[in-house]
Amino acid sequence: MSIKVDQLTKIYGKQVAVDAISFDIPTGQIVGFLGPNGAGKSTTMKMITGYIPPSSGTGTVCGIDLVEDSIEVRKLVGYLPENNPLYLEMYVKEYLEFIAGLSGVSKIKPAVEKAIEMTKLTPERHKKVGQLSKGYRQRVGLAQALIHEPKVLILDEPTSGLDPIQVVEIRQVIKDLGKDKTVLLSTHIMQEVEAMCDRVIMISKGKLVADDLVTTLTKDGKSLEDTFRSLANSENHVEHI
Repeated sequence: MSIKVDQLTKIYGKQVAVDAISFDIPTGQIVGFLGPNGAGKSTTMKMITGYIPPSSGTGTVCGIDLVEDSIEVRKLVGYLPENNPLYLEMYVKEYLEFIAGLSGVSKIKPAVEKAIEMTKLTPERHKKVGQLSKGYRQRVGLAQALIHEPKVLILDEPTSGLDPIQVVEIRQVIKDLGKDKTVLLSTHIMQEVEAMCDRVIMISKGKLVADDLVTTLTKDGKSLEDTFRSLANSENHVEHI
């Protein structure tokens, strides 16, 4: 399995942000990670990337332990965080070359060119990041997540700020990447999940409440939005619906 977590838990003081969740994701699957605001999605993603350690439980990325070897885990993961921090004074191409160097990419220029082409950044490549619209900054964030050819992509709100045309383009990029990579993406847009994802994992109040295929969750004419609403306040731990 590319991603495997078992009883993964994160506690801040007296607050249980993530409460003993377990799931695994194979290579070549795009999974929508859903839940209300404050459900623990971003915290879970940060633990899987090795950015923060769990309070308890275990997890691996491509067989490598999240806690024992978090540096190796980070080499395997491409991460687009929700707030997409960027160096606004750097030029797009310069920034991506910088990130490629930090990521240990051996052939930097070809890697940068490939990332720019995939994310349709060519017209903006010689601009400063700070001059870009929010949508194009989001593309830069996605490009930096791809630059080192990671085996796993963790994307937190990847289409935030994009216009409808850009959304379609980035959806296709993510679908293409999902053919040979594992993709875990968080979004509040149900149409996006239906368009891109094979499977849905949903958490609420830090607990796992659903883990099933999109086709199963939307059978019998039921919308994913209806399923989301009905499970968002669920107190039950549900492995499969």
